[in-house]
Amino acid sequence: MAEAVNTKTAWKLQEITAHSSNVSSLVLGKSSGRLLATGGGDCRVNVWSVNKPNCIMSLTGHTTPIESLQINTNEELIVAGSQSGSIRVWDLEAAKILRTLLGHKANICSLDFHPFGSFVASGSLDTNIKLWDVRRKGCVFRYKGHTEAVRCLRFSPDGKWLASAADDHTVKLWDLAAGKIMFEFTGHTGPVNIVEFHPNEYLLASGSSDRTVRFWDLEKFQVVSCIEEEATPVRCVLFNPDGCCLYGGFQDSLRVYGWEPERCFDVILVNWGKVADLSICNNQLIGVSFAQSTVSSFVVDLSRVTKSDSAPHGLLRDDEPLVPPTPTGSSLRRIYDRPSTTCSKPQRVKHNSESERRSPSSEDDRDEKESKAEIQNQEDYKEIFQPKNAICRTPPRNEPFPAPPEDEPVAAKEAAKPSQAVDAQTSLPKQELPDPVPRPPIASSTPLTRTEPSVIPAARNEPIGLKASDFLPAVKNQSQSELVDEEAISQIRKGHETMCVVLSSRHKNLDTVRAVWSTGDIKNSVDSAVAINDLSVVVDLLNIINQKASFWKLDLCTIILPQIEKLLQSKYESYVQTGCTSLKLILQRFLPLITDILAAPPSVGVDITREERLHKCRLCYKQLKNISNLVKSKSGLSGRHGSAFRELHLLMAALE
Repeated sequence: MAEAVNTKTAWKLQEITAHSSNVSSLVLGKSSGRLLATGGGDCRVNVWSVNKPNCIMSLTGHTTPIESLQINTNEELIVAGSQSGSIRVWDLEAAKILRTLLGHKANICSLDFHPFGSFVASGSLDTNIKLWDVRRKGCVFRYKGHTEAVRCLRFSPDGKWLASAADDHTVKLWDLAAGKIMFEFTGHTGPVNIVEFHPNEYLLASGSSDRTVRFWDLEKFQVVSCIEEEATPVRCVLFNPDGCCLYGGFQDSLRVYGWEPERCFDVILVNWGKVADLSICNNQLIGVSFAQSTVSSFVVDLSRVTKSDSAPHGLLRDDEPLVPPTPTGSSLRRIYDRPSTTCSKPQRVKHNSESERRSPSSEDDRDEKESKAEIQNQEDYKEIFQPKNAICRTPPRNEPFPAPPEDEPVAAKEAAKPSQAVDAQTSLPKQELPDPVPRPPIASSTPLTRTEPSVIPAARNEPIGLKASDFLPAVKNQSQSELVDEEAISQIRKGHETMCVVLSSRHKNLDTVRAVWSTGDIKNSVDSAVAINDLSVVVDLLNIINQKASFWKLDLCTIILPQIEKLLQSKYESYVQTGCTSLKLILQRFLPLITDILAAPPSVGVDITREERLHKCRLCYKQLKNISNLVKSKSGLSGRHGSAFRELHLLMAALE
């Protein structure tokens, strides 16, 4: 009887020959569940559509076998890490290499994309974890603490934390803003293969080669429950989208777990061998595995899987806190606060990277030119990636994968059972409830943006506050609607002389700054611009200086930082943009130098040059600390500003 149930619940979807050599890694896209990427010993990354036999795209550039892969949330970018420690990021829509990131000294074992920003985390056999800024080709932070290979990395749903699992039997939780470890979870007695955040609650799950799945409370930093199986090591785990249960991928089986109390709801036999990744789409779980050069995909029908007890406590706890006005402890744990995001954020990453022409070295540029994205199947490429260029995207309406024909009679027979029908009718609404419920926090953020100070956009087609009625005299009644020419002209000229004076003064100020600039003294040019006490002149000058990083010196930072603080608080979007750009340049070029000099022991004897440099560093540090509070307060904003301030907040974490 059990075999009949397992046969109808899970089936093999497809088997393909993915590479000319052995497959070394693979990953499923989590958004659609239809995108599959494979890496092989042939140093290629091949992109597939699940249940289609032909490769859509082949990505080249690596010179050693691919060890790790990851696809970003919107399925627009893919990152691959190789045996040599190099990392490459490709843009799937543009079909080209985006970045080459170098820095690890050994195999890349794990990768993950930040859910909102343009950051990638990498874990290596060299025991280091690195956070990369994809736009500027740079390593933002290095996290040290593991003593063996880092096997899995996951960002929290709100993007504030990073969880890492390693062969040293530990799971570590890192605070991205502070740049340091928050807690180390110990308890596993074997290498930890996988780690996964709960989609809503402060809960973390980990799976290990010691054949246990552990659940960790991220508020109390303690183990919630531990489930030990007599099966094979845990290879992958995945929470149900509504958070009601956890799916564990073992060799030839899928197990469904609850954690309070710990229990196994269901066991489904699936002949997928050593399953490597899981994804959920259309109430179907997709599992993929590989052996030598072949990749196999399997489907589990989740409507036929038991996901909770008769009283689905976990599901109710997840739903209740998400109802907007009831924050009164209806959940056992806190819920993640997700920043509002827009559909165009990943595209903005792409535009910035294309416009950035400078690179760390010509060797990197040559490396990227040699990397290619070969479109193998033009028709499938257009079908999957071209529709994503729309301004606001929605997930493609993919149909569920059909069950094999031999399962149809069994399915019809099972559907006729009263108990099965009642279970389906009672459970489905509860599973569908969380989908629309999380939307109110996003909707509720709309009124908040209205209460913020009005920001004057940088790009506009008309002067600020221009109204035709301002140029016409007030009409007392309809019969006196005819205007005298002199009155109309006087209204039109109203304020004209004042504007001419303002523009003439600004022109004169810029001429003064330009005269000093022509002498080649950048510092005096900035001094003169600041002395004029006109932010518009400072912005014009900074827009020039920002174009060439070699202009920047430490003494220049001491003058400009107070002006940047003013720019970041301006109501003009263009002023804020210029301030963010200048602050980012200062942080990237001078913050490591400032912190190193301040941390260095005092020198013996008198060194006037060193004392001057130390004084400048102290002054810059104090100014940066003041600005960091402002940046932190604005990092919760939505839109372009919010993204820029969140990035600056990460870069300024070394100050805390």
